[in-house]
Amino acid sequence: MSFLAFEGIGKRFPGVVALDDVSFTVAEGSCHALIGENGAGKSTLGKILSGIYTADTGRLRLQGRPIAPESPLAARRLGIAMVHQELAFCPNLSIAENLCLGELPQRAGWVDRSALRARARQLLASIGADLDPDRLIGTLSTGLEQLVQIAAAVGTGAKVIVMDEPSSSLSAGETRELFRLVRTLKERRITIIYVSHRLEELFALCDTITVLRDGRHVATEPISSTRPDRVVSQMIGRDLRPETPTHLSRALGPVALTVNRLSSPGRFEDVSLTVRAGEIVGLAGLVGAGRSETLQAIVGLDPEAQGNVHVKDRPLRLGALEEALSAGLGLLPEDRKRQGLVLGMNCRENTSLAMLPLLSRLGWIRREKEQTLTRQYVARLRVKTPSLETTVAGLSGGNQQKIALAKWLARACDILLIDEPTRGVDVGAKAEIYQLLDELACEGKAILVVSSELPELLTLSRRILVMRQGQLVGEVAREHASEANLMHLMAGVAAH
Repeated sequence: MSFLAFEGIGKRFPGVVALDDVSFTVAEGSCHALIGENGAGKSTLGKILSGIYTADTGRLRLQGRPIAPESPLAARRLGIAMVHQELAFCPNLSIAENLCLGELPQRAGWVDRSALRARARQLLASIGADLDPDRLIGTLSTGLEQLVQIAAAVGTGAKVIVMDEPSSSLSAGETRELFRLVRTLKERRITIIYVSHRLEELFALCDTITVLRDGRHVATEPISSTRPDRVVSQMIGRDLRPETPTHLSRALGPVALTVNRLSSPGRFEDVSLTVRAGEIVGLAGLVGAGRSETLQAIVGLDPEAQGNVHVKDRPLRLGALEEALSAGLGLLPEDRKRQGLVLGMNCRENTSLAMLPLLSRLGWIRREKEQTLTRQYVARLRVKTPSLETTVAGLSGGNQQKIALAKWLARACDILLIDEPTRGVDVGAKAEIYQLLDELACEGKAILVVSSELPELLTLSRRILVMRQGQLVGEVAREHASEANLMHLMAGVAAH
C-alpha cells in the first residue's frame, strides 16, 4: 500500500486546464521530486494537497484513506503542510507571533507572551534553528524566513511537507542549510514533495521524480533509473540542444553605456565598465557583492550614488530615473513579482506601464494603440496567456518574466540592465529567454546581465565582469572563462 496517492486529479481555471487526470504515488519517508515546465501544474498539485485548492475530479489517499482537505487548516490536521515559494508571513510581526498566529496562547483574554515565546522556541528547536523569537520577520533574510516556515510545518507534526521552489531565492550557504534540513527530515520519516526547476539539486536530494507536462502526468521513476537529459526531454517533449548565440559572431557597434568610478556608500565603490551596442556583458559575484545595487544606481534608483554614467556621449544625472528612461535605459529587476510587475494588473496594463505618457492624449490612454502594442510584444516573446486581459499573477514564472521584459521592449530601450533573467523559470522557458536575448543583441541592443548561475553567463556573454565585496575585481573574455576561474575571482581565492 502506498503512503500517499494522487488518483486522476483534475483542476480547471477560467480558460486553463491546470491538471488533467494526474495519477502517481509517493513512498513514506521519501523525498519525491515534482518537475515540469512553468504552467505544467506542479504548484497547483501541491496546493490541492495542502488544502488551498480543491480538485475538480479525482481523489487523494493518505495511508490508504481517502482525504479531501478543504482548507490549509484541514490539511494541517491531516499532517500536511506547504512551504510556499512566495513566503507568506506578516513582516511587521515577530517570529513568535507569526508561528502562533492561528493559535495565540491566551490568559484572561490577553495574549500570553511567555507561552507564545516558549511555543515558538519549541517549534524552532524542532529543526535546530537558533533564532530570537522576538525578532521581526521583516528583518530576516529569505533563507531564515524559509527556516521559520519549515519550523511551522514540522513543529505542528506534519507527516507530509510540500516544498515549492524552496531554493529559488537562496544564497549558496542558505541552500546548503536547506539540503541538510531536508536530509534530517527524511531521517525522521517525514515525506517531502520537492518542487524545483533545478535538476542538479533534485538528483542530489530526491529518491523519486515525477514529471508533468501541460497538466498531465508523463512519468514517475526512481532517480537512480533516469538521467537529467531524459528528464528534460520528458518535460518539454523534445530534445533541448544548446546553441552558440548568434550575436557572438556579429561585429560590435559603438560604446552605448559608459560607467566611470560609480560608488554608493556601503554598497559598492569605484565601479567602471562599458557595454557596446550588440554586446551582452555578464556581471558575476557572490550574494552581497553589489551587482544588483550597481544596476539600480546606473538606472537612477540610488540617490546616494556618485560617479559618472554616459549613454553614448550623453551624461546622465545620477538619481534621475526619468532622465535614464528618456535616454533609453531599462531595468529588469531581480524580484519580478515585487519590483518588475503589478501582479493584480493584466498583461496589457503591465506591458504598457513604462510608456503610458507616449500612449496618452489629453490624459486619456489610447486603448486601441495600447492593445496593438501589447499584442505585438506578447506575440514576439511567445507569451502563453489566454488573453491580453489575463491577470499577470495567473501566469507561470517564465511568462511573467517575458511580460516584465516586454514592458521595456515596448518602450524601445536600447540599453537593457537585466538582473537574474531566468530565476524561477524552467529549462524550456530558460532556452526561450536565452534566444530572445541573443536576438536583441543581434538587433544592436547593449545588454548587461547579472546572474547567480555561472553556466548562464558563460552561455550568453562575450565577456564577464566579476564583483567581490562591492568592487570590480576582474574581467574575463569568453574564450578564457570557466566556472572555476570565475569562482576563484568571486571568492578571492588564488587559482592553482
